[in-house]
Amino acid sequence: MIRSGRLRRRRPPYGGRREVVLLSPVVLTVLITGLAFATPREIAFSRLLPAAPALAAAMWSVIPTIMLGALCLVVMIGLSFVYSDLGTPYTAAAIIAVTLAAAYASHLRLQREEMLFQVRLVADAAQKVLLRPLPRRIQDVEIESLYLAAQEQARIGGDFYEAADTPYGVRLLIGDVRGKGLPAVGAASAVINCFRENAYDQPDLRGVIHRLETSMARFSLASLATDQLEHFATALIVEIPYGGGQVRILNCGHPPPLLVERGEVRVLESAVPSPPLNLGTLLGDQYTVDYVTFGAGDQMLLYTDGVTETRDREGTFFPLPDWMRQLGPAPPRELLDRLHRDLLRYSGGRLEDDIAALAVRCRDSPGEERFTKSVGKRCE
Repeated sequence: MIRSGRLRRRRPPYGGRREVVLLSPVVLTVLITGLAFATPREIAFSRLLPAAPALAAAMWSVIPTIMLGALCLVVMIGLSFVYSDLGTPYTAAAIIAVTLAAAYASHLRLQREEMLFQVRLVADAAQKVLLRPLPRRIQDVEIESLYLAAQEQARIGGDFYEAADTPYGVRLLIGDVRGKGLPAVGAASAVINCFRENAYDQPDLRGVIHRLETSMARFSLASLATDQLEHFATALIVEIPYGGGQVRILNCGHPPPLLVERGEVRVLESAVPSPPLNLGTLLGDQYTVDYVTFGAGDQMLLYTDGVTETRDREGTFFPLPDWMRQLGPAPPRELLDRLHRDLLRYSGGRLEDDIAALAVRCRDSPGEERFTKSVGKRCE
């Protein structure tokens, strides 16, 4: 689920405000006409009539704009029969000139809107390739995702996530590429595509990370940017075996996940920190896999640093672990929805960084569920 990182107000039903805005040029024309007839000629409100087609150019198409300009011209001619010394030729010439200019401006605006629409279609297609919708459930593991773009019109960025149904269990990836813009999107795409290919083939998480490290290094070398040596990404891989048990976590410089186990919230810090992607040769390519018990009913939250680095007006970071404790038990979708709303509220309505989050919950296997239900019926 990808959303904008701004707090949006609810629109009134049936688009009431939009209709009022679209009719504002007509309202302005009627208002100026009424004032011109009702006030002394020395005030000459009729000279404001060219403002109506100029306003229409910002929201109407070409033909309606020209028709409104023609209406204003007719109104001016009608006023000349009431007041003979209004300077009708000059005002009429101004109406004609402004209407023609407004019609041309409306034409250019429509062309740019069409171009922007096509660009958004391309961006949406790229977003679906980079951050494709995740399955909401893989066997006994529930998965929900959230992506918040810091910019209102943004579709994709440097934060990424992915889930794979592999022979070794459900493998989850979440990460954050250094930087913003197209270079960050390209690096994120390289990491995700490499993970999608190798998550099924590598039996060990260290093998997957080595592949991601190689892919990130190749992308950095192929980049023409002057700061290619500074390209790196934090990444976190979680492997959840089917049926629960020992979850494997490999954290490469990423914020630690949160585990909700029997109502208790734990921060899963790595025992030995592993280097971020593309920094293995500099910091050493020793990767540590941590093991955590993950049973039925347990829940895990994976997130990027945009969550914990969200600030309020006083500059205080968002207290994610405390927020999780106050929230209490919640399904993955509800948890992410609440996180979305509370982050926007905490930041005052706007986020400064992209945010990605995954919420996963281990459910009982079908056999265990049937066994539990049958036992319950016997007890009754």
